[in-house]
Amino acid sequence: MKPIRILLADDHVMVREGTRRILEREPDLRVVAEAGDGREMVALAEQERPDVLIVDVSMPVMNGIEATRMVKRLLPQAAVLVLTAYDDDQYVFAILEAGAAGYLLKNVRGSELIEAVRKVYEGESVLHPSIAKKVLRRVTCTGPAGGAATEVLSERELEVLRLAARGLSNREIAEKLVLSPRTIQSHMANIFSKLQVGSRTEAVIIGLRRGWLTLQDISET
Repeated sequence: MKPIRILLADDHVMVREGTRRILEREPDLRVVAEAGDGREMVALAEQERPDVLIVDVSMPVMNGIEATRMVKRLLPQAAVLVLTAYDDDQYVFAILEAGAAGYLLKNVRGSELIEAVRKVYEGESVLHPSIAKKVLRRVTCTGPAGGAATEVLSERELEVLRLAARGLSNREIAEKLVLSPRTIQSHMANIFSKLQVGSRTEAVIIGLRRGWLTLQDISET
């Protein structure tokens, strides 16, 4: 199986070295590049085209928020996973809206980081549900820009997106819709492709902004 190719971006060398050691114990994970600042992160991302970037918010030259925004323009399918010491709302909201798929603090266990990398690679979210809801509530719905949802997504894809917005995993969505997990993965892949995103967090934010989803959709049980 092809390993997940990872780029590490953190201005602390020891953090990068420790993170690399944790990740490369796993046969399906491979660190292909390391960046010490945001500008280097963007250049290496364009050169190496990683599947996942593990990014700190605070970096010299260019911060992780702006670097993430630039990487997502260059590589929309790449997944950005934040690993930082900062949990301020301003950082969480800004970098997720820039295109990050997940947000972790540096006190996580190595096993949690490994699981998170695999999840964002598969398009899953690694946000705590309460943080995800808080972020989504901050998103301004700007109306159906670009047309009605059904002009872009099928009815089934929109249904899957609504359930993903509530925080359900692919397996839980499959059980709710009486479909196979593989079918849900296929629907999610189609959604990501049509919306040019790399994570369900980005897809849900687009759905809210375009008026395809409402806060009631993501609050229903």
